[in-house]
Amino acid sequence: MTTERTFPKLEALEAAARSKGRLAVAVAYPCSTDSLAAAISAYGEGLIDPVFVGPRRRIEACANALQAGLERFRFVEAEDDPIVSSRIAVALAGAGEVNALMKGSQHTDELLSAVVSRDANLRTSRRMSHVFWFDLPAYHKPLMVTDAVVNMAPSLKDKVDILANAIGFSHAIGIASPKIALLSAIEMVNPDLASSVDAAALSKMADRGQISGAVIDGPLAFDNAISAASAATKGISSPVAGEPDILMVPNLDVGNVLYKSFIYMAGAECAGVVLGARVPIILTSRSDSRRARIASCALAQLSLP
Repeated sequence: MTTERTFPKLEALEAAARSKGRLAVAVAYPCSTDSLAAAISAYGEGLIDPVFVGPRRRIEACANALQAGLERFRFVEAEDDPIVSSRIAVALAGAGEVNALMKGSQHTDELLSAVVSRDANLRTSRRMSHVFWFDLPAYHKPLMVTDAVVNMAPSLKDKVDILANAIGFSHAIGIASPKIALLSAIEMVNPDLASSVDAAALSKMADRGQISGAVIDGPLAFDNAISAASAATKGISSPVAGEPDILMVPNLDVGNVLYKSFIYMAGAECAGVVLGARVPIILTSRSDSRRARIASCALAQLSLP
């Protein structure tokens, strides 16, 4: 008999979000059964109040396939074009009619391009970045990873924004001084390995108060970051080793592999949200579990003041 996994850290996250009430979310172009089911499930869990933006005929066809009723939900009709639906959803957020955006069945860049357009009223001074939040059975507390979705090869300047987004988010969800490990392949600074140089620069910036609100150390290899015993074996004295709340990856390749390793090899469940715009953005993937989609809505709710 197979025992279903439990995720107590994730359950606590969802309970905290429910205590804040439903989040008004514009769901852009939910024209597939998986994207529509995600929004309906999050509504059923008491987390969001969705506004469906797109061609009503196609959305209702998906609902019929799911045997789900849509009578209780608001629709904003749009032509059958994911870019147009994305722009209308973004306009709702810019006008303050909703407090978050949720990706439907369009490509991620179609939604994010609408968010960063000059007339959207959603841009801030910071670069957007993504945070994954994991309930890892083998780790003693929630663990976050940034950025494994949005920024492919961030510059040092980009990484300052990515850190700022993650630190602000940590404060919003109740972590007053998050411990952040800046990952590289090695724990020593090597001029030939850009990730180690960037990590060292960011650590020094934190030491000098240019980045505040967190305890930051790096470069750290993954084993040094996640295991105090590994760090001690290598003679590394670090306030972060063995206790990180956040792992900052050097690029998208590392982040993508790490995220999928946690899910498929370590039995983790996750949630994710895009930060750095005026509203949180919930990006769902066809490979996401139902629980991950729901938890991402909870994460977006908790990211708001």
